[in-house]
Amino acid sequence: MVTPCGRYIIVYNGCVYNFREIGAELRTLGVNLGTHCDTEVVLAAYAKWGKDCLQKFNGMFAFAIWDTREKRLFAARDRLGIKPFYWTVDQNGAFIFGSEIKAITTGMRRPIEPDMNVVGEYLAFQMGLDTRTMFKDIQQLAPGHFLDLEADRSSQPKARRWWDLSFATENSESLSTPAAIEEARFLVEDAVRIRLVSDVSLGSHLSGGLDSSAVACLASRFLGGQISTFTGRFDEPGFDELPWAEIAAKASCANQHIVTFSAAEFRDEIASIIHHLDEPAAGPGVFPQFLLSRLAAKHVKVVLGGQGGDEVFGGYARYLVVYLEECLKGAIFDNSTNPGYVATLSSIVPNLKTLEQYVPMLRSFLQEGLFDEPAARYFRLMNRSIGIREMLEDQALVDDERNFEHFRNVYERVDAASTLNRMLAFDLQTHIPALLQVEDRTSMAAGLESRVPLLDHRIIEFMGSTAPTTKLPGGRLKHILREAVRPFVPNSIVDRTDKLGFPVPLGTWLSGELRTFLGDHLLGNDARTKALFKREALEDLIAKDGGFNRTIWGILCIELWMRNLHNLSVSQAECNQGP
Repeated sequence: MVTPCGRYIIVYNGCVYNFREIGAELRTLGVNLGTHCDTEVVLAAYAKWGKDCLQKFNGMFAFAIWDTREKRLFAARDRLGIKPFYWTVDQNGAFIFGSEIKAITTGMRRPIEPDMNVVGEYLAFQMGLDTRTMFKDIQQLAPGHFLDLEADRSSQPKARRWWDLSFATENSESLSTPAAIEEARFLVEDAVRIRLVSDVSLGSHLSGGLDSSAVACLASRFLGGQISTFTGRFDEPGFDELPWAEIAAKASCANQHIVTFSAAEFRDEIASIIHHLDEPAAGPGVFPQFLLSRLAAKHVKVVLGGQGGDEVFGGYARYLVVYLEECLKGAIFDNSTNPGYVATLSSIVPNLKTLEQYVPMLRSFLQEGLFDEPAARYFRLMNRSIGIREMLEDQALVDDERNFEHFRNVYERVDAASTLNRMLAFDLQTHIPALLQVEDRTSMAAGLESRVPLLDHRIIEFMGSTAPTTKLPGGRLKHILREAVRPFVPNSIVDRTDKLGFPVPLGTWLSGELRTFLGDHLLGNDARTKALFKREALEDLIAKDGGFNRTIWGILCIELWMRNLHNLSVSQAECNQGP
């Protein structure tokens, strides 16, 4: 789109939900708008206010605006990085950007190479910790950043932060818990409401957990009960949460659509999934999410989801694991009344039942390093490379010392006094971008637009201002959200303590009907990772009964990614050769 004066040209990906309000403000200032779309509002807002326009936007976006008069490019990405923005500077000085890495590699003149430091980081965390990608010299514009670039090819892109996480008020006088619940209720309701603005059909993902159930029930309430929901399930015992989703669907008067996933579909689709992701991120939940998006796309064009609830409101069991240790330390040293603590040891006891299914994690976590510095303890909990080093031909690929220093820099970047808020801040900076990469690619691959109300920046800013004792009183996970949505969500779902996320029975599949598939990919003559991993170690891992763990998932993803990288390199070479 081009402004009427012809000065500004925009390339835009996303949706600004409050564009009507911004458009009305622009009209009062004498700006003529010729359409009723958010793209024109974004462009007109930049023409009027420059980079300050970003503070007005509530939405998901990545865009680049070319100023034909000043010969300057301005690019920006939304606060949480819901929409992607990749870029590189080619060997001839050209600045290349896009929403997918594939689009960049197509236009590059230099060879496509892996960044093995980032590959090692993925094997450790199954996500990256900063803006680098597994593709050498291709990086992301960080969430909440903008970039200025002059036409002169000797100039370098300069990224600057325009929004940041803040927990600065955590030790100031905080709202009472009832007041915080009331405020959270208003914000969550409004976040869902504004994301229902659409001129196409709209639905909601529904797993039966608190987050997706809250979004679906609120959306149905605003739409008068007219909503379609989409639920995935497995036949394998212990992995089917359909009964919970059916409770939420009934409460929201939804038209529920259900799909059952199989091992055969995993075998047939996983390579395509990694291709769409550009680079692997997060865990095996990407598989059902991809197929669920395909189901939703048959019925709607826009879908809402509950992504972000655990990171914003404190829902992961690992938060309670770390805080159990903090409570022990507080009891021993008699300082657990410090505002940085979420609970005293005595008050956390009623909520420890949540950890029953995480006893193996507890056993591993507590066996060494007890009471070390908080960053080291959280690193130990998040580091999935234990055991993988011995499998590597070059053990330096996974460098715990280097990874920990990088981890600690991110962990300590946000100004937060409490261990809980530092964990939340770390996850919002690292885990959320990985999950959002999956959310964006799996939905867009199906031609579906995904919206994530619980990642509305107003909710994040508000929760950042609440004290740890308000967030998780007595160690009760996700307390604020539970009570905020209780009027709209069945109590049986609000009070659940056994939600598993999006569990996938890969252990059953890979030790059974997919064992041959796994062996063919990791042990075959055309395996791309055979130079990275010792064959005997892979054979032992595959041979184990029920041998699935995050290690084997990470290795499989790297194998599929390296095959994709090879294919991209071949395509690039053919394009550069010309006819």
